[in-house]
Amino acid sequence: MRISATAAAATAVLGGALVLGLTAVPAAQATPRADAAGCTTDAFGIAGKYGEFVLGDDVHSPDAEGAVAVGGNADFRGGFSVANELSAAEVDALPGRASLVVRGDLLNGSSVTAVMKGNAAVGGKVSDRALEMHSGSFGQNAGLIDFDAEFTKLRAYSSALAKEPATTGTEVELSGSKLTLEGGNTTRNVFKVTADQLEQAKDIYLRVPAGATAVVNVSGETYDMAKAGTTGFFLSGGQDYVLDDKLQSASDGKVRARLLWNFPEARTVTKSSQAAWPGSVLAPGAHLELGTGAPVNGSVWVASLHGSGGAETHHFPFTGCLPEPGKTPPPTTPTPGNTPGTTPPVTGTPSTPASTPPASGTPSGSPSESAPATPAPSQSTTPGGKDGDLASTGSSGTIPLVIGTAAVLAAGTGLVVVARRRSKRA
Repeated sequence: MRISATAAAATAVLGGALVLGLTAVPAAQATPRADAAGCTTDAFGIAGKYGEFVLGDDVHSPDAEGAVAVGGNADFRGGFSVANELSAAEVDALPGRASLVVRGDLLNGSSVTAVMKGNAAVGGKVSDRALEMHSGSFGQNAGLIDFDAEFTKLRAYSSALAKEPATTGTEVELSGSKLTLEGGNTTRNVFKVTADQLEQAKDIYLRVPAGATAVVNVSGETYDMAKAGTTGFFLSGGQDYVLDDKLQSASDGKVRARLLWNFPEARTVTKSSQAAWPGSVLAPGAHLELGTGAPVNGSVWVASLHGSGGAETHHFPFTGCLPEPGKTPPPTTPTPGNTPGTTPPVTGTPSTPASTPPASGTPSGSPSESAPATPAPSQSTTPGGKDGDLASTGSSGTIPLVIGTAAVLAAGTGLVVVARRRSKRA
């Protein structure tokens, strides 16, 4: 969906009397725990509640359907909207009910940043035109989320997931320009592939039982989907393969909702502008180049981000069953009709967009503080704990972080954000 960035009368202006402060302290995170099937709940903690969770700068237009949290500066000067697809319960679960969090500056230029649901919290300056709030309030708050601590946990978790052995019975086959991933475990299927294998695939096929989790651990420091000209991801939950897009997906979206792409070593990840990418992307040390077309149908947790045009993030939160490190899920009999090696027919044909421009690592007119194509985060990439130790994620019973927020009141000289309520959905 796209929201017009031309509604001048509804935007807020600098100056005024009082800024609404985000004073709510987010509830303490429940300690993630594994159930009888070895499933860790709420593995990503606060990060898992956001569709875009970025340590550094986020340069993006025109929208993100879910919540967005940026640890650096947010450059939304091309026009941006946030959180249109969130449910009321999802908004309530966010820290301070803030669907937009920017620790640094929010750069709008002559465009509007529209927050469709929930509150907004910005730590730095809001340049030029301010926010258009549709149902919540604005507050200036740089400490709502401890991005450094959250990314320490994400890096540790990514590293631990990468050490999980491939699930017995899973198959990875590269045949010409077609890569097929198949697994029959009804709980969780862990695949191991290299970035080079993915870069050779124009079409990627993934088949697991409907409702099962698929974790694709990708080794390598650089992954460029555009190198192979990947045009389609085809998913199957046991029936026909379906070309994934926002309005169609295998088993009513059950496969992509439990699909995680893990890039523990990556410094850059480049999505093809010709392919919608199903599933969530965990690349906590990488710059993610979304390109100029085609969405990610899931969440992204990355060091920095750039995207424009149709390269949106769609609101399909990850709901899969993730493992505790070093523990193998109990053996599960493959679902009938899901035996690896049999190939069901394909539903849907990938279309080739007309003259899609190539992705650019550096947007034109970006401010000097925008994310570089290959970021070098100032924070250490070494987890605070033992390498691969998931204790910091909360999955081993460590006391979870509780992030308090400070009330910010500015009398007479603060920002005033005039909210205009309107109902608009994509």
